[in-house]
Amino acid sequence: MNTNRTIRWRGFAVLMLSLSAASFAQLAVGISVRFGPPAIPVYAQPICPGPGYIWTPGYWAWNDDAGYYWVPGTWVLAPVGLLWTPGYWGWFGGFYRWHPGYWGPHVGFYGGINYGFGYTGVGFWGGEWRGGRFFYNRSVTNINVVNVTNVYERKVVVDNYSHVSYNGGSGGISARPTPEQERYEREPHREALGDQVQHERAASQNRQLFASENHGRPAIAATGRPGEFSGHNVVAAREAGEKYRAPRMSPQQARVSPSEARSAEQRSQNTRELARPANRNEGNREASRNAQQQAQQDKATQRAQQQQAKQEQRRQQQDQKRQQESARADQRRQQQEQRQQRAQQQQEQRRQQQAQKAERQRQQQEQKRQRQEQKSNAEGHGSGR
Repeated sequence: MNTNRTIRWRGFAVLMLSLSAASFAQLAVGISVRFGPPAIPVYAQPICPGPGYIWTPGYWAWNDDAGYYWVPGTWVLAPVGLLWTPGYWGWFGGFYRWHPGYWGPHVGFYGGINYGFGYTGVGFWGGEWRGGRFFYNRSVTNINVVNVTNVYERKVVVDNYSHVSYNGGSGGISARPTPEQERYEREPHREALGDQVQHERAASQNRQLFASENHGRPAIAATGRPGEFSGHNVVAAREAGEKYRAPRMSPQQARVSPSEARSAEQRSQNTRELARPANRNEGNREASRNAQQQAQQDKATQRAQQQQAKQEQRRQQQDQKRQQESARADQRRQQQEQRQQRAQQQQEQRRQQQAQKAERQRQQQEQKRQRQEQKSNAEGHGSGR
């Protein structure tokens, strides 16, 4: 038994060492797989190491030889003024296709995936740039205010509590990009930084991060900095996001070849061409429907923003009420202390007056006694003559 286990361990180690750079680099340009990744595990966020770091959430990456593996979430020293749009797996042409993340002035579409810690599925609520300084929202990020002073607190409304890690397909998130998110996607972007690339590469060589080994619950779910896979800032997953289901095919069978992916993309393009309106009237109706859908989405977004603004207003009112109550309580406490001090002073004054009175009575009695003695002495001398 021990011999077989040793052989399997050595075989996997050889497999990890044999991973080619080309296989790893394919992830950066997008690949396609026949089944989706596991759910996002449940884990805590390590504390922010310092100013200027932005949280980049963990995700499931792909390796042609061993399948999905977890890339731990980590704090990355961000390019000034840029935000991170996470990558995501999306159903396209009958397969799950990887859309790499990028840095840009706005956070674009990332599949509606709730990666947590400010990435609710739409936008990023963990912080914001103000000039050349990044400010952190303490309600969703783990910040030590001693090391990081650029903070604020804003409640975040989360509508999507799912741990599903892919968009579309069977059981996937059904979100679609809004026109605004599509515009953000066309903005100038910057690819993942060198630290992020090395971080992912290191994860691909760590046996315990592969889903086939950890069953959706990686021992290293998040790190304090890229590539730091040991130490006190490493966080393990508390639990898997969902029950792990082992794939029914090998990674080699699941991987879609580039030619097959191109054919699927062409079929999808042809389908979209056939779905276009056949005449102008139908096109106008389609445009009208799209406009109505967009208007409904805008109204929903506006309602969500109004709800969030009302919640923020209520929070501020509650904070103001608590501050007023605290001020009144402090005032009452001070008044009570003053009354107690006056009572103590009055009591001390009465005690001193009583002591003075007693001392006067004692002196009077002493004087009376001395007079009586003098009188007695005088009478005694008179009878003696």
